[in-house]
Amino acid sequence: MTDTQTSVVDEDDRALKAKHRAMWASGDYPALASDLIWSLGPHLIGAVGVQAGDRVLDVAAGSGNAAIPAALRGATVVASDLTPELFDAGRRRAREAGADLEWREADAEALPFPDDAFDATVSCVGVMFAPHHARSSAEMLRVTRPGGRIGVLNWTPEGFVGRMFATMKPFNAPPPPGVQPAPLWGDDAHVRELFGASVTDFSAVRETVTIDRFDTGRRFREYFASHYGPTIAVYRRIADDPVQVAALDAALDELADAMIADGGMQWEYLLVTATVR
Repeated sequence: MTDTQTSVVDEDDRALKAKHRAMWASGDYPALASDLIWSLGPHLIGAVGVQAGDRVLDVAAGSGNAAIPAALRGATVVASDLTPELFDAGRRRAREAGADLEWREADAEALPFPDDAFDATVSCVGVMFAPHHARSSAEMLRVTRPGGRIGVLNWTPEGFVGRMFATMKPFNAPPPPGVQPAPLWGDDAHVRELFGASVTDFSAVRETVTIDRFDTGRRFREYFASHYGPTIAVYRRIADDPVQVAALDAALDELADAMIADGGMQWEYLLVTATVR
């Protein structure tokens, strides 16, 4: 690749990352994480086996639902994210919990940490949204010491959140070349390929989290359209087309209504843990 081509690629990548940052800064993802999925962070940290004294990196940490539980176990923790606008809510939550950790702006595809810097590197429904999966997985491997642990928890393509993204796809702009769908990180074979021979003790388990906040599809859709960056972005794109807006409303309502049961919605995720060679 020539220098000119490299410059264009770099500029395109910067523009894409800026778009991602703005998307996740919109709405109120920290409130959503607190309201719906905070329990997933401690579950991931427990599965990885984080202990007091461990050096832990949380990649695409958001407001810290994995980083804070790791710090409460006595680990030395860095919570990193492309969108530092999410950190203020995380810092407040950490103070309330009595957790001490570092918050660091960082691109998951170019982590600003040296090789072998951490005993454990984790991500809870975060790194899956980095656009180039091979880059971000390679970075997680690079910064984790040999014998250290990697743990990722991601929505599956077949589960509710994966189906929500599939529902929104026809209303969204086509992704740039080379950008991979986030829910692929919830596919066992895909994650095995990403980490490959660089890890041992690879484990991938499908589990679900119960979401009992919504009693109708409409209430789910209204909440996500005001809180969740990817949903907000799609609605903004079609805001001037009332037919498209009505069609997306109906599609999301139908999807959620079909999933709501007496015990609440069941959202499936893939929990992966592995040891770095």
